[in-house]
Amino acid sequence: MFTPHVPVAARGRSIAVLRPRFTNVSRRSLMSGAPRMSASPALTSTRTDEASASVEGRHNQVLPAKHTSYALTREDAVSTVPDTMREVKGDWVLFHPVYTAEELRSVAVMHRDAKTISDNIAWSFVRLLRWGFDVVSGYKHKPLPTTACVLSLDALRNGGYIMDERQWLRRFLFLESIAAVPGMVAATLRHLRSLRLMRRDSGWIHTLLEEAENERMHLMTFMTLRQPSLLFRAMVLGAQGFFYNMFFLCYMISPSTCHRFVGHLEEEAVLTYTRCIKEMEAGRLPQWSNLPAPDIAKDYWRLGPDAKFLDVIYAVRSDESTHRFVNHSLANLDHKTDVNPFALREPDMSTKGSKLCFERDEAEKYVEASHKIIQDGKPIH
Repeated sequence: MFTPHVPVAARGRSIAVLRPRFTNVSRRSLMSGAPRMSASPALTSTRTDEASASVEGRHNQVLPAKHTSYALTREDAVSTVPDTMREVKGDWVLFHPVYTAEELRSVAVMHRDAKTISDNIAWSFVRLLRWGFDVVSGYKHKPLPTTACVLSLDALRNGGYIMDERQWLRRFLFLESIAAVPGMVAATLRHLRSLRLMRRDSGWIHTLLEEAENERMHLMTFMTLRQPSLLFRAMVLGAQGFFYNMFFLCYMISPSTCHRFVGHLEEEAVLTYTRCIKEMEAGRLPQWSNLPAPDIAKDYWRLGPDAKFLDVIYAVRSDESTHRFVNHSLANLDHKTDVNPFALREPDMSTKGSKLCFERDEAEKYVEASHKIIQDGKPIH
């Protein structure tokens, strides 16, 4: 049974409560910095106070009394918590959702139909990239035969109907090593744009950095189960170099198309992890049936001490559905004038897991609701 470890103060609230957001902020500070647009004033006239966004973890922890020179090279040196308190970690990461058991199972596989030429371009590139991922990672998924119930696992695997644990892990490693690129590229370009224009960013940068780190933490989690070969690392290096530069150029041309591309890419990620969950729950991945969740996963998602690897896959899928929702929503906005509706708070998983995105008018109403909550002095959730 999945039981997430959530701080006492946050229990019973939505996941957005875990994001520290400013509450005692004047309306003037929320409404400064951008010209008012009659079409969507809440989106275009509001500048999110990024200075109030969360910093990268706490840095005031009590350090161990004894230090040695090799402490810097230890794998757990990123934690500022003493060894005697090692069960409390994760203070080096950006704030991110922590899910309840109900939220983990509220994710649906969905696809957004293309509505514009830009959408069609994005979806076409995703299908091309998916084909490349499938070839490089050896991914295969054919409908099970009618005799599947009487066939052995080896027969199903030899027939190309299912994959074994090693094949699934190879797929995850390759997918996550590429999926962490778009958020960092987009954040970098928006950061440089903010410096060039010498004005605020409207709250996009922090959300994009969160996405990049979240995908990287997926990779770090799966790396605890397998160290890839030199050949695999070389393929990742080549794919990452090509993808980073291509996405960089494309984002300078059309940020909205790029966010739509990422939204479709996350749709495929949700589909892939959903298939893996079904395989695990059907008993077709026996090596992972009772595999404990890695410590880094328990730390990052605040999983319980008895969490299994299946719980990790559920958490990763929920993260991917968040990225799906966020990027499709950002693609619907004007990247030059509109604020990031998720800068102050995020919808809960009942929304992100079952709804593809906010349309622009919905994003405007969401921003207005966030401002009203703050002005009324109510906690963000």
